[in-house]
Amino acid sequence: MIAARISGDRLHLQQGPIDLIIGAEGARDAAFAAASTRFSTILEELVAELPVLRSAMPVAPKGVVARRMARAAAGHTEFVTPMAAVAGAVADEILSSMKNNDITKAYVNNGGDIALCLRDGSFDVGIAGLDSSPLGKVTTRAGDGIGGIATSGRAGRSLSRGIADSVTVLASSAAQADVAATLIANAVNVESPQISRKRACDLDPDSDLGGRLVVTACNRLALNEIEAALSAGKARAFEMVQSGRIKSAFLVLQRQSCVIGMTELADA
Repeated sequence: MIAARISGDRLHLQQGPIDLIIGAEGARDAAFAAASTRFSTILEELVAELPVLRSAMPVAPKGVVARRMARAAAGHTEFVTPMAAVAGAVADEILSSMKNNDITKAYVNNGGDIALCLRDGSFDVGIAGLDSSPLGKVTTRAGDGIGGIATSGRAGRSLSRGIADSVTVLASSAAQADVAATLIANAVNVESPQISRKRACDLDPDSDLGGRLVVTACNRLALNEIEAALSAGKARAFEMVQSGRIKSAFLVLQRQSCVIGMTELADA
């Protein structure tokens, strides 16, 4: 396990595939100590339940983080496993361990999925395209009810069933945002000869997606194809906003984008 202070008065925690960057304002040292202590056992807890966590919902895992994952994945109509929430749930759990301290602002960034506590001030998150070019930023403020920000899509670390460059979701927790971003990104889809797909298990034998097709390449699409794919993703995001699962979503596909929800988005 790596635990080190880095530039900007931040904490870096890393073990296996979990790599966190943590910031806090207020009682920073106490918050960082609590985060380090809680982080020390998380990977072991998750590994112990991997077969359950890679199974389609509904499942009933036992661990604290695993239960966070299952709660976030529950109630969706399409195929999903608790693994869709793993990055967000880990971030939520570490942030929860820090909240007992006197902090005014704190965040836990797990590979771009962020758990957020804002008791004062604001927090900005940049949005980038597949080529890392800036597309804008999301600004959240204390009192907005935003506790999590997550991004999914072909630019992410995981396999995607859709063609979205990225889908950024704001929700009340990082685990909820993580699952929603995954499912909305899956919904950004269209049939086109420009899209290549393979079975997930052929790319990653351990993937929770099994034999389901995932996107391996998406060449330049016609404008009507982009619009159709974004429309499908927008409809799924709107359902989630209406049901209260998420606050807002920002969808990007080949330089075209759309916003669902009321959260402020500013040009970069």
